[in-house]
Amino acid sequence: MRDGWQELAGLVLPVDCAGCGAVRVLVCAECRDALSGAGEGPVRPSPRPAGLPVVRAAAVYEGAVRSLLLAHKERGALPLAGVLGAGLAAAVLAGGVGGAGDVALVPVPSARRQVRARGHDPARRIARAAAGRLRRAGVPARVAPVLGLRRAVADQAGLGARQRRENLAGALAVRRGGWRLMAGAARIVLVDDLITTGATLAEAARAVRAAGLVAGPGIGPGAVLRAAVVAAPADSFRRVERAPRLCAPRAEQKSCE
Repeated sequence: MRDGWQELAGLVLPVDCAGCGAVRVLVCAECRDALSGAGEGPVRPSPRPAGLPVVRAAAVYEGAVRSLLLAHKERGALPLAGVLGAGLAAAVLAGGVGGAGDVALVPVPSARRQVRARGHDPARRIARAAAGRLRRAGVPARVAPVLGLRRAVADQAGLGARQRRENLAGALAVRRGGWRLMAGAARIVLVDDLITTGATLAEAARAVRAAGLVAGPGIGPGAVLRAAVVAAPADSFRRVERAPRLCAPRAEQKSCE
């Protein structure tokens, strides 16, 4: 009920752009473009935590993108899930979702106390919006909330990379009945709104692998584990090195620069 009223209020009341402050628009065209996937790319934190799968991000975590994520996550701007989900869908598509079988988006779970405080689960809400985008693009996608916390963890804010890994070690597990939710999936994509050190996604990947969900009965030997997020810090985007251009035989070439 609370979610419904918040979404309705965001649609009918005058608002300013949550990204840049442009008047009387929920998300302006420029801020929407920042999450279109044009800046999408592979990311890898340094140091890279063990077990972290290939991760792709839709945008750099700065400026308008940062403001949009924080407004959705911390201030309950629930209608922003649509534009954030569009960015997440772009990152999922770039990671490769071709082939037979469904794409299962597995959101990283929030602690219950955080869900109560915020009134919603940000990653799960964005995942639902992304799944809708993917289906409209012809990709059979669904949200599979199979992960849960099996012990209490400290707030990650202010913790370094090593502290975050220690804080989350063994904290996630696949819920009972997870096999049924994953049946028929050929691609398993761990999803979150943001990646910083990569500790959370690495722990999620460990839990999925430990449960045998990546390759096993009902999943299929071709199941692939990937990860996608809405945003990542600029310094975690990997540069793609271009192969040197091969010159034509001297008799045929005019220049080789």
